[in-house]
Amino acid sequence: MVSKVALLLAVLVCSQYMAQGVYVVSKAEWGGRGAKWTVGLGNYLSYAIIHHTAGSYCETRAQCNAVLKSVQNYHMDSLGWPDIGYNFLIGGDGNVYEGRGWNNMGAHAAEWNPYSIGISFLGNYNWNTLEPNMISAAQQLLNDAVNRGQLSSGYILYGHRQVSATECPGTHIWNEIRGWSHWSG
Repeated sequence: MVSKVALLLAVLVCSQYMAQGVYVVSKAEWGGRGAKWTVGLGNYLSYAIIHHTAGSYCETRAQCNAVLKSVQNYHMDSLGWPDIGYNFLIGGDGNVYEGRGWNNMGAHAAEWNPYSIGISFLGNYNWNTLEPNMISAAQQLLNDAVNRGQLSSGYILYGHRQVSATECPGTHIWNEIRGWSHWSG
């Protein structure tokens, strides 16, 4: 009986990440630390902001786990943030990884944080290029955000450079997202 309850609980927890269509690798699955504290984030947000980490690229789940831990360590230990800055991150393996997740305010775009979700691609996209599975993962994640009510259906998509003085999200991502629906120039 206990094993059946444990299995049911595991299915329910995992379904939270798949219910909307795209599988999100949980922070526990990639070995991330828990947040020191969180601030809630409202629903029907007006903006999604796309970033790159400007660091190491990864092509396998094991590589991405290591890169994610490095990014989280930098954000928490060097910058003093309570958690990794982005809501979600996408690896070269095509997986979507939980950062702060749904309904938690990120630390990715200064004054824009209360009004947006932040999605970052692992790597430096001034040099690295996006693969079709990464583009698909990002677009599915954005669709899920609308379907679950995190983003409004009329949300505006920005690259980080549109809201802050930075090269982020890198030239290759910048050129890609300008053709996506919801992008605003």
